[in-house]
Amino acid sequence: MSMKKHIDGLVQYMSGFTKEKSNFPHSIGLRRAGNYLIRYWILYAMLLLPIAFFIIFRYVPMFNILLAFKENNIFLPLLEVPWAGIANFARAWAMDHFHNAVKSTIMFSILDLIVGFPAPIILALLLNELKFRRFKRITQTISYMPFFLSWIIISGMALRLFATNTGAVNNILMAWFNMQPIPFLGETTHWVWTVVLIAVWRSLGWNTIIYLAAITSISPELYEAAEVDGASRLRKIWHVTLPGIRPVIVILFILTMGNMMGADFERFMSLSNHLVRSVSDVLPLFVYRWGLLNLQYALATAVGVIQSFINLILLLGANFVIKRIDGEAGLW
Repeated sequence: MSMKKHIDGLVQYMSGFTKEKSNFPHSIGLRRAGNYLIRYWILYAMLLLPIAFFIIFRYVPMFNILLAFKENNIFLPLLEVPWAGIANFARAWAMDHFHNAVKSTIMFSILDLIVGFPAPIILALLLNELKFRRFKRITQTISYMPFFLSWIIISGMALRLFATNTGAVNNILMAWFNMQPIPFLGETTHWVWTVVLIAVWRSLGWNTIIYLAAITSISPELYEAAEVDGASRLRKIWHVTLPGIRPVIVILFILTMGNMMGADFERFMSLSNHLVRSVSDVLPLFVYRWGLLNLQYALATAVGVIQSFINLILLLGANFVIKRIDGEAGLW
């Protein structure tokens, strides 16, 4: 029995299954609810750990958001630090470094959305059409293995592969094709596309699992009916598979929009270098350098608040637009 059924059952015990039961004494409803909780107490006990995690590591730290509206003083308790109003926000807005970080973050978020979001959908559709199950499993396993590599390991691999003079890729290009070395990691344009494609390669297989799981929930009768109507493979993909996984695509798209300003800190920290600093400094790196290295905690907190506020607006806006297009879609 799923968790949703347990919750529905608890609600039914509390309210009564019929109108006649609504006239029962209140104590009977409480007794039934208590019996229900005793019967399925293990499931509810399993919720204690994730609830405690979110309370301790998500909600309790929100109290420190006050630091964004106070002076930068690390020697006084937070409640005793004088208020600064929106001075930290105004200071961040006046910094060219902040504007450059915002532009870089938006650029990478858009590129990740355009290149990285459709990639796992396409791979899932291709894997679903494979008839050889063993080859399908091997391909799926190989594709999601990079997800378990840390960005530090990936940065070391990228350095060995894409270094201008000693990288394996440039050595092959120069030896086999008589080409000039390409500065994959030393020139801004090449670095941007290299970082974007590396991120797609790392997350491609893992995100594909989500869409493959959604495809398996599609009724085989729909494919049989389409085949009887003479639909080709492309027609079945377009009219059966894609509509079947559309709710999953919509949910993941909304969640992606809600993280547009939250660039991956480890990716840019490990792959950045001084030659591409003009495009590699995204908002998480800005917060890291000014908050931890320069000890400007109030300024860094203000930037974090701005970042979270923009993400919230994008999340609500994306959900609103999708609800207007399709009333049944959306997160809520």
